[in-house]
Amino acid sequence: MANQNDQHNIRNIGIIAHIDAGKTTTSERILYYTGTTYKLGNVDDGNTTTDFMPQERERGITIQSAVVTASWKGYKINIIDTPGHVDFTAEVERALRVLDGGVIILSGVEGVQAQSETVWRQADKYHVPRIVYVNKFDRVGADYEKTVQSIREKLGARPAIVQLPVGKEDSFSGILDVLSGKKLVFSDPTGETFETVDPDAGESAAIAKARDQLIEAVADVDEEALEEYVATGTMEVDHIKPALRRATIANLIVPVFVGSSFRNRGIQPLLDGIVDYLPSPLDVKPAIGRIPGIDEKIEVTSNVTGPLVALVFKIVADPYVGILSYIRVYSGTMKSGSYVINVNKGDKQRVSRLLRMHANKREDVEELGAGDLGAIVGSRDVITGTTLCDESKLIQLETMHFPEPVVSVAVEPKTKADQQKLAASLAKFAIEDPTFRIKTDEETSETIISGMGELHLEIIIDRLQREYGVNATVGEPQVAYREAVGKEVLQQGKYIKQTGGHGQYGDVVLKITPGERGSGIQFFNKTVGGSVPKQFIPAVESGVREASTSGPILGFPLVDVAVALTDGSFHPVDSSEMAFKIAASKAFREGCSKASPFLLEPIMKLEVVVPKENIGDVIGSVTARRGTIQQIQDRGHLQVVEASAPMAAMFGYATVLRSLTQGRGSYSMEFSHYQRVSDDIKDQVVAKFEGSPVKA
Repeated sequence: MANQNDQHNIRNIGIIAHIDAGKTTTSERILYYTGTTYKLGNVDDGNTTTDFMPQERERGITIQSAVVTASWKGYKINIIDTPGHVDFTAEVERALRVLDGGVIILSGVEGVQAQSETVWRQADKYHVPRIVYVNKFDRVGADYEKTVQSIREKLGARPAIVQLPVGKEDSFSGILDVLSGKKLVFSDPTGETFETVDPDAGESAAIAKARDQLIEAVADVDEEALEEYVATGTMEVDHIKPALRRATIANLIVPVFVGSSFRNRGIQPLLDGIVDYLPSPLDVKPAIGRIPGIDEKIEVTSNVTGPLVALVFKIVADPYVGILSYIRVYSGTMKSGSYVINVNKGDKQRVSRLLRMHANKREDVEELGAGDLGAIVGSRDVITGTTLCDESKLIQLETMHFPEPVVSVAVEPKTKADQQKLAASLAKFAIEDPTFRIKTDEETSETIISGMGELHLEIIIDRLQREYGVNATVGEPQVAYREAVGKEVLQQGKYIKQTGGHGQYGDVVLKITPGERGSGIQFFNKTVGGSVPKQFIPAVESGVREASTSGPILGFPLVDVAVALTDGSFHPVDSSEMAFKIAASKAFREGCSKASPFLLEPIMKLEVVVPKENIGDVIGSVTARRGTIQQIQDRGHLQVVEASAPMAAMFGYATVLRSLTQGRGSYSMEFSHYQRVSDDIKDQVVAKFEGSPVKA
């Protein structure tokens, strides 16, 4: 049997998709058929391996990405089952950062959905090669051709069909393998065994046609395949698979598989596809790092005997073993009991225990080699994105970037005892989740928590009560507005303070200009002739950036402002960094309040799926929420409304949609961009926020 620790035989894959496409069910079947679990779990029964949190089991959704290790035909497959709900997008983001390949699951009924496009773009960003698995082919309305077409049109990808379904909906009974020319028949209800038989004449013709198309697709993107195709007009079957593997790893083509995970059909061939077409750690481009203190980039090649370089991609506060740091080893070997350097902090740490994870079960291991995923117990001062490496060669890997939170709520503990528990529990959540923020309102002393959406905060509050026993009252959800300026202003700011001995003197003139949308706060030094000495320029910028965290309208952060320091004056004795920082802060605040400030609100991209008879009511409900309809598409007996709407107007929409469609409609939304709020809405927002503690 092949050595599973040989990097050629490792596959680090993520299972990623739109909510409810069947990610967790597929992961569950993979674990069962690879012998990792001995019982088939179902999402509906709340007994799956990867969805182990009570909140996941009750809602039937994945919240935290779970890591499991399975063995298949001598290969080690490390699987991360990621969430599909947009509120947990950070979980997908950090999983993709450390994966080598991905299985994108699409529903055979719905095809490419809103969140499928989002995860596809995230996978593009990290150049993750992927295969597509068309699931739920036993469901009414399943359509293979339409789904493959949606991959082409909506994702801009090049699908390569390697399997064809036999029948569909209730009659879906097997799969035609395009490369082997065989028919796989799934008659065993558990799916553990299936028969490989010869196809009939009609099926053989369909296989031959699909194989010709597959050869053409591969020859189009692979030079070696093209040479053979031009010379012979076809390709040897033995040559198609390696060419398809090369094209998949190069992200030029996407092999497409079909099945029904719930009915236990098509999982073993999908596992073969993971091994055949997705890359090993040696097939992907080396990770990029840099030597601390030098901007020079350095490639980290996947080599077991090289210097140790590992990335912490997730932190979990485990109730049994404490803080778990999930790692991907990019180079070298990490050994239990050894010492490593936390490059981000610059300190030395001992690796007390190393674990291989099977969702929430753990297996102690002595070492983890390059290309492997695992976890360290009890690392201190480690956050998502920390690099751990050898003392002999310091390398820092590129960190991860996460979106800013868009919703906030005020949380107030009910008793004094709850107050201490609340602070400690929230601090743990902040370590685990990089999109979760905590701050204290200075005026009211209330604790404000911010996250990616209503569900995100709802889960955190639920966990506070259940896992940590904290009793707290929760305010209404509030939108994370932003503020910006509408015109150019020149503003002077002075800070002069005379005391006995040294005084304080700072004097600046700032030109405040509206910036491009999405540009943040830009600072430029335009002084001439040393009117503000060079050593005080950083203090001026620091004063501006600090003041930008609270705008003149409601105290929300200011964005998209260009600030130029044009002039100022100094005192040879009394001037200090602090004086210039205060002067700049003062000038910026006063200038912004005169620069026609306005509010920006988060606009969400919305996809609503509804029965045709309810379409009129649903369009009305979206436009009533200041939504803009972009397009309406048919999807079998359903219609899909694509729209954009302000987040402020979408709170509680799930209940409205449920009553409009008798529970048959569903929707998903994700953050799109910030947009200026009209004056009448601004007045309403200002009136609402007067006396409200929540300011993001």
